[in-house]
Amino acid sequence: MKVAKDLVAASATPMVLGILAEGESYGYAILRRINELSGGELDWTEGLLYPLLHRLERLAYVEASWQSAVGERKRKYYRITDRGLAELAEQRRQWDTVVGALKEIWHDRAPLTANPLEGLA
Repeated sequence: MKVAKDLVAASATPMVLGILAEGESYGYAILRRINELSGGELDWTEGLLYPLLHRLERLAYVEASWQSAVGERKRKYYRITDRGLAELAEQRRQWDTVVGALKEIWHDRAPLTANPLEGLA
């Protein structure tokens, strides 16, 4: 199953801020964490992640610094700021509202079938 682009776009900021709230990280590790959290359903590319990280940096939601471990190349690590934590709290409040509304709509409904005309004959 492929997640629709509009859902990916809508969830990108709170997902990255949430991951960075767990601790600082670098791009490739963030991509792996997203893939892991979604059970492989969200397979983001660098082309999606890095522009988002740069935007979050411009908004002062994250800060970045270059670091290197012994024997490894330098990596740009990102960490969430206090402003980013406040934005994450607001994003979470909004998502809780959306998820709650969807649960109400879908509560006690029969599962949808792959064929919307099934059972009409």
